[in-house]
Amino acid sequence: MTCDVVIRGGLVYDGTGAPPVRADVGLSAGVIWDIGNLSAVEAPEQIDASNLAVAPGFIDVHTHSDLSCFLGAEHAHVAAGTVRQGVTTEIAGNCGFSAFPCLPERRAALERHLAALFGPNDLKWHDLAGYRQRVGEAGLFANLAPIVGHGSVRAGVMGFDNRPPSEDEMRTMRRLVDEALEQGAVGFSSGLIYSPGVYAATEELIRLCSAAARYGRPYITHMRGETYMVADSVREAIRIASEAGVPLHISHHKAAGKENWGRTTETLRMIEAARRSGIDVTMDMYPYTAGSTMLYGMLPPWSQQGGIERMLERLHDRVVRERIVREFAAGIPGWENFQQAAGWEGIFISSCPGCPEAEGRCVVELADNAGKSPADFVFDLLIEQRARVTMILHVMCEEDVRRVMTHDAAMVGSDGIPLPGKPHPRWAGTFSRVLGRYCRESHLLDLPRWVRKMTSMPAERFGLKGRGVIAKGRAADVVVFDPSEVADRATYDEPLLPPLGVLHVYVNGRAVVRNGDLTGAKPGRVLGAAV
Repeated sequence: MTCDVVIRGGLVYDGTGAPPVRADVGLSAGVIWDIGNLSAVEAPEQIDASNLAVAPGFIDVHTHSDLSCFLGAEHAHVAAGTVRQGVTTEIAGNCGFSAFPCLPERRAALERHLAALFGPNDLKWHDLAGYRQRVGEAGLFANLAPIVGHGSVRAGVMGFDNRPPSEDEMRTMRRLVDEALEQGAVGFSSGLIYSPGVYAATEELIRLCSAAARYGRPYITHMRGETYMVADSVREAIRIASEAGVPLHISHHKAAGKENWGRTTETLRMIEAARRSGIDVTMDMYPYTAGSTMLYGMLPPWSQQGGIERMLERLHDRVVRERIVREFAAGIPGWENFQQAAGWEGIFISSCPGCPEAEGRCVVELADNAGKSPADFVFDLLIEQRARVTMILHVMCEEDVRRVMTHDAAMVGSDGIPLPGKPHPRWAGTFSRVLGRYCRESHLLDLPRWVRKMTSMPAERFGLKGRGVIAKGRAADVVVFDPSEVADRATYDEPLLPPLGVLHVYVNGRAVVRNGDLTGAKPGRVLGAAV
């Protein structure tokens, strides 16, 4: 008997949370060929895993890797940041930002809208089917499972207007969401702190989520607020899911801003009560106390009306600047005020391709060197870089992170933004950090339960048929790692360093990582939800 690959003698964590078993795992023709004693089986590729763990490939439930395959060969190490940790499937299209649909009449505006998060882009498609084809042609290290984003849908139909949709616009948006789900989108996401999602009322989201209900796909939300509004935002998300009849998945659940630290005890009680009442609620979190997003996301919603170009025009106006500075200090009801949550000293520039010398540095330091106030430095940088700047914000406490991550309803998601520069280390460090720091060192949960949070739980939540479990006939997405050594090396200064202890990664049966190094193979596929 022969197969393509035999991984011999490893301790197999099958992804279900069950205790591990010592077994051989055979891979052939892109699937798991057999499990057990395969000593009589020959294979051209054989791995001695006698002192190692073998697990299903990890599923990163929250990424912004939608267009990372187009970064180019010089940035392959950026795109591969997560697969080197054992991630074999990335779920993209989160926070309302998806690379489709793209209606021709608003293509240019959508490209500008997505540029800060995804990098330079040229959207040569109009729907998920076209996106799937182009991404497949570009090549993927890991599988990609796309979500359709409310922000992209709304921007494509209504632009960046702060108003309710007309009935005709609502019908068009529902049609676009329905088409994306029909073509295999694994859910419908929103980003309710970002333009244009911030302009949407709860009722609009309920009506659009009802399209996802027909397919049984989840509503995935970056909620209305994670600072002082965090409890009200959880309440709104639960209401949307309940009234639309959809499962709910809360993205990177946190309590941000020092005055809100500890409030995850309150929000988790709300989530538990919803689950007891029959509402299907899950969430994800990354193992860091800093977040990351677009720099212009710190501006108040009114300043972003009309899109990126109108926003940049406003920033030339001294009266506008003074108003924003006052609102940074005082806040606005219903606005997620990042500046207030982090303070200027807690905000760092992460990716700024037009000004790389700013990357990794604090806004306060940069402003002092430029002889400007922090606010004016940010306004000027946004204008100079046409808003193509991302930031890192230190806004959380470790106790909240641990409380959320260990909850029964929580999964692991990096929220990674794979851009050149100094992106948040979570893109290259999340999964190895969980396995090293939170499992081996802190003993927060045992290894079978952590593996389940990274594999079968997300596969079930997002309808990824045949993935997330090591079983005969399942997809041959497999990671081999050393539980005694696995650890993240990515830091804020060197955020793309690969981890320790992740030795072999197979995607659809082909080795993408061998002995810790990339092989150059790109066997990933664009996946669709199981119908």
